[in-house]
Amino acid sequence: MLSAITLPILPATDFLSALSLLFALVIGHALADFPLQGDFLSHGKNRHLPPPKLADGKQPPPSTWAYLMSAHCLIHAGFVWIITGSALLAIAEFVIHFVIDFVKCEGRTSFAVDQWLHIITKAAFVALIWAGLI
Repeated sequence: MLSAITLPILPATDFLSALSLLFALVIGHALADFPLQGDFLSHGKNRHLPPPKLADGKQPPPSTWAYLMSAHCLIHAGFVWIITGSALLAIAEFVIHFVIDFVKCEGRTSFAVDQWLHIITKAAFVALIWAGLI
């Protein structure tokens, strides 16, 4: 029988547990942004690139980018929810991640800035938890 994985790092009441939580969130981010994104999502979430062909070989509609961006952001939100146990932070992650990646796809920021904004977001989540606000 499979049991739920529980991370013994919540609540982040001291510096070491807060740092552990941040580390777990950054690991989740790395997994979701690199191996779990893949070329299909990576290219398809950008509205300025031609949408990738679907599994059946057909060309999708131009609006496919919004579905693929949403799927990518949901993967990130899932990691935040699993790691923190907070649906509120997961929803915030979805919205914030969507905005950050959209701005990057618009060419208004760089890859490095994009990654730092995601890490700063995770640090803000940890700060909210540590302060007892979440």
